[in-house]
Amino acid sequence: MTRSTLPPAVATGAVVSVRGLRRSYGGVRAVDGVDLAIAPGEVVALLGPNGAGKSTTIDILLGLSRPDSGDVRLFGRTPRRAVVDGLVGAMLQSGGIPDDITVAEVVRLTGALFPKPLTVLEALLRAGVADVAGRRYGRLSGGQKQRVRFAAALVSDPDLLVLDEPTVAMDVHARREFWAAMRGYTRTGRTVLFATHYLAEAEEYADRVVLLRAGRVVADGSVAQVRALASGRVVAATAPGADPSTLGQLPGVTRVHVDGPRVRLECSDSDAALRALVVGYPQAHDIEVSAQGLEDAFVALTASEGE
Repeated sequence: MTRSTLPPAVATGAVVSVRGLRRSYGGVRAVDGVDLAIAPGEVVALLGPNGAGKSTTIDILLGLSRPDSGDVRLFGRTPRRAVVDGLVGAMLQSGGIPDDITVAEVVRLTGALFPKPLTVLEALLRAGVADVAGRRYGRLSGGQKQRVRFAAALVSDPDLLVLDEPTVAMDVHARREFWAAMRGYTRTGRTVLFATHYLAEAEEYADRVVLLRAGRVVADGSVAQVRALASGRVVAATAPGADPSTLGQLPGVTRVHVDGPRVRLECSDSDAALRALVVGYPQAHDIEVSAQGLEDAFVALTASEGE
């Protein structure tokens, strides 16, 4: 998929429709001409380095910030109208919850803002925090607090969930449980847009990846399509004593990573690089050749402009 082409599936009936979005803060252009359309039922990961414009874009989508120019529609409505109507649930990094109220009170108070909320118990069960319903928010672990924020996002029974770094502060087990709950949500045909720094999450759970750099969309497509934008393959091997500068001179090698005895060579010609590696380091073993991953595409597509 080209870097500027919107998916044909969202030509009509888009849940999210953004055209020509721009937002500046002083002399800094945080969002610079973003076009984005998301179809019903899609799970879309919004990726990019710090300062790429992810959070600003999300704030504008939720009506928390006004764009300098451009048009934003959620379900054909303004962001504010869609949120008030209970069509959108959000889980953000910003915004505090008082430490002295209980988990159930957090969800109950949030649900009272919407026309047809879930019951408090249903929202807590879906988020996996029913067992701490009576506990005060300030006494929860970081991962539990994130799950409570998730329950608050779910209580309006939204058709679109917008999540900004949803699994921050969760351990591996909690992240796995969170995404299991998310799968249950998306099986009902709901739509999810999530921003994350965990590229493995995007690779495993997203139907589509939108990659931002310096406020612009530089890649938009399936994980496989975005990975394909980072051409080449990777040769990994255990080669004790390997010299990074020498490895960088091997034919077909474009980038070298050395971590102790383990070397990782990004290659434009993996066959030539592998042959030269074996000749130069006959003791090399545990050799693997693989396609570039989403992380490689992320690095390649965001490496310029100082990102």
